[in-house]
Amino acid sequence: MTMKQIYLVMAIVGGVVPYIFFLDFFANEGIAISGFLAALFVNGAAGGFTADLLITSTVFWLFLFSSGVSKPWLYIAVNLTIGLSCAVPLYLYMAEKGKEQPAVT
Repeated sequence: MTMKQIYLVMAIVGGVVPYIFFLDFFANEGIAISGFLAALFVNGAAGGFTADLLITSTVFWLFLFSSGVSKPWLYIAVNLTIGLSCAVPLYLYMAEKGKEQPAVT
């Protein structure tokens, strides 16, 4: 399996797995954004993971804009709607895809 294929698989996994948890949360707690945001910082462990994710997302966004990535808003939208676990592998997949050169005949 090539790295490009691994990145694609990880983007899919990174999109599905968080939503399993999100859907379970909303099924149990209802769709209340205030309750969801409160749960992100419910204790030190959850708060630490949330802070880590927010800092890492910010660094990823800065990287996208500072390196001149084509369509940085695509990856930011994926980050905000699905998660960083999908956005980063998607970016890496697209970067690998962009490296491909047409065969010389």
